[in-house]
Amino acid sequence: MARMGDVLAGFHAAWEFESDSVLIRFERGIRTPKLFQALGERRIPLDAIASVTLTPGKRGTVVLRAEPRPGADPLMEAAAGQLRDVCDPYRLVLPAERETLAEYYADELRAMLGPPDAGPVERYLVRAPETPLQFKAYDGKASFDGKSVAFRWFWTGASSAKWKAGDQTFAVADLCGVEWRSPEIFEGHLRLVRREEGGPGGARPGQADQDPAAVVFGLGYGPVHESLPFAAAVLSAARSGGPAVLPEGVASGPAAGAVAVVPRARRDPADIAERIRHLGELHEAGLVTDDEFSVKKAELLAEL
Repeated sequence: MARMGDVLAGFHAAWEFESDSVLIRFERGIRTPKLFQALGERRIPLDAIASVTLTPGKRGTVVLRAEPRPGADPLMEAAAGQLRDVCDPYRLVLPAERETLAEYYADELRAMLGPPDAGPVERYLVRAPETPLQFKAYDGKASFDGKSVAFRWFWTGASSAKWKAGDQTFAVADLCGVEWRSPEIFEGHLRLVRREEGGPGGARPGQADQDPAAVVFGLGYGPVHESLPFAAAVLSAARSGGPAVLPEGVASGPAAGAVAVVPRARRDPADIAERIRHLGELHEAGLVTDDEFSVKKAELLAEL
């Protein structure tokens, strides 16, 4: 194997080769895809890699790619093949004159991998993005603290079905998966799959805009670099049967399944201010009466 600590630098990323893993460090810059900037760096265990390829790229480049084993990386599982090549974190694009060097590292990696027919893994081997995470969808704000997912609806975007259901909080223990449809694709959304839906006879609303367990994207909301890491973190926590891994120094709380009721956390003041602004716009447009505006505004302020 290449010497521990060897680094192969390409466009937007550099791969550092270690005895049991590849550490991918992504650059920070205006030309670096935002998803890479959001990920920062990722350690990929060799056990998580199925194969390695080196192919010609565009405009005098070559592409070194590690193919993750099915089920090894929650980010790629959540993406489900929807990422564009330019946003694929397993691709390292290099100038064509570095092809010989890239081929050397590709051969070294191949020699360290398991059998090509190893198949899917039983648990995630690549660490999920760290919590807490949040992003703004078209119809609400989604947040994940490692133990529960919360959806807070926007007056200007949420459907009547979601307003009728009210703001939602889902404990990780009640989830079995996540459905992420890229915002770059028609009808993009993030939907939580609850355990009762995963069994025989499980059912849920057909449209994400009518499902209180989903938020919808569009018009610049729910961008890939925000919503995909969010989906991966939730998916990892749900599949592991416990809370997501929190950053060092942050308490993880009780084990999943030990909490029957998720306590209501204090709202983010910025979130409250934004919802009051949306409410004011509806009031000015005549869609909300004076009394409705006063009552709802008081309710929001009481949550601070």
